Amino acid sequence: MNRLIALLLIAGMTALAGCNTMAGVGQDISKGGNAITNSADQAK
Repeated sequence: MNRLIALLLIAGMTALAGCNTMAGVGQDISKGGNAITNSADQAK
């Protein structure tokens, strides 16, 4: 029973860490897209 609880806790922590990482990647991509859009607008 203790092994099952430990496994579930580890799986939960891993899932939370993965979500935070993916959210960070999405924000970085969004900022990059905004920078490209701003550069294109200035070049008009």
